[in-house]
Amino acid sequence: MAVLVTGGAGYIGSHTAIELLESGNDIVIIDNFYNSCPKVLDRIKELSGRDFNFEECDIRDREALDKVFEKYDIDSVIHFAGLKAVGESCEKPLLYYENNISGTVTLCEAMADHGCKKIVFSSSATVYGEHNVSPLKETMVAGGTTNPYGTTKFFIEQILTDLAKSDPEWSVCILRYFNPIGAHISGMIGESPNGIPNNLMPYITQVAEGKREYLNVYGDDYDTVDGTGVRDYIHVVDLAKGHIKALNKIVDEKGVFVYNLGTGRGYSVLEVVAAFEKASGVKVPYKITDRRPGDLATCYSDPSKAKEELNWVAEKGIDEMCADSYRWQHNNPNGYED
Repeated sequence: MAVLVTGGAGYIGSHTAIELLESGNDIVIIDNFYNSCPKVLDRIKELSGRDFNFEECDIRDREALDKVFEKYDIDSVIHFAGLKAVGESCEKPLLYYENNISGTVTLCEAMADHGCKKIVFSSSATVYGEHNVSPLKETMVAGGTTNPYGTTKFFIEQILTDLAKSDPEWSVCILRYFNPIGAHISGMIGESPNGIPNNLMPYITQVAEGKREYLNVYGDDYDTVDGTGVRDYIHVVDLAKGHIKALNKIVDEKGVFVYNLGTGRGYSVLEVVAAFEKASGVKVPYKITDRRPGDLATCYSDPSKAKEELNWVAEKGIDEMCADSYRWQHNNPNGYED
C-alpha cells in the first residue's frame, strides 16, 4: 500500500516525502510543476536513499487521477496541491477557487470511487480569519477569512468535514499550518518560488544573496513589538514530521481531526531579519512600505492539541530555521535552476 502525495514536488511536499520514505512508507507523488521543479524528485531520492513512483498530473484532471489510482495500490492521501499566494489570490480569485476547491472535489471523488477514504489536508492558519485573537486554538470558530486563498482553505475544510459526516468510512486530518520556513539540513532542497517570492524568508534569502536589492517590509504601524507583522514561524522539517503523525492518527481512527502545526511563539518581520543576519553573517537591507491588503497584525498558534493527541512538538528554533534557509539559498542561488 502506498501514500499518494499531491503536490509532492513543492516546498512542504518534498520535505514530507523524505520523512515518509525515511519512516518506511511507499509513496506516489503527483505534481503538475506549476510552482515546483522536476529536479527536486531526484534530490528526494538521493536524500532518502529510496526510490518512489511519480506521475505528472493535475488534480483537476479526473481521467488522469483515475489512471493513478488504477495503477497503484493507494490507501491514503496527503493533499498539498494548490495555489498558495495570498496577493495573487486577491487579484485572481476565480483561479484560486477553481484550482483549489474544484481540484480537491475532483480528488475526493476519485478517492471515493477507488475505495481510498483517508486524507491529510494541508490547510492554513488563515482559516481563523481576523476575528480570532492569538494564540489561535482549534476550538475557535473559523471563517471570516481576509483573502481568497484563505477562503479556499476554509471551504475545503468544510467540504471534507461534510464528506466525513455523510460517509463514516472517511478519516480526515486537517493540519492548519502557521508559517513554514527553513530547509532540509543538507541544503539540497528548500523553498524555490517562481518569480518574485510571496513569502518572507525566500525574499530575505534572495536579498542576502544579492538577487534582490532590498526587502520590502509591508507596514510598520501594527500594534506589535516593533510595528511589523508577527507570525508563528515553523521549520518545514518539523511541519513535515507532523504529517507522519497525522497519517498515523487516521490509520485506525475514523472521523475528522483538526490540528494546529506551529511553535506557539510569534516573531515580527524585523525580529526574523535580525535572526537571519545573526545566523548568516549577512546584512539584509529593507524598506518600509504600505501594508498589504488582507494581512493581519499578529498570528500565532496554540499547538497544545497536536502535542496531546499526536505526540508532535516543533523542535527547531528560529536560529536553526534561518541557518537552514540561508544554506539552501547560498548553495542554490537560483533555486533548482542551478
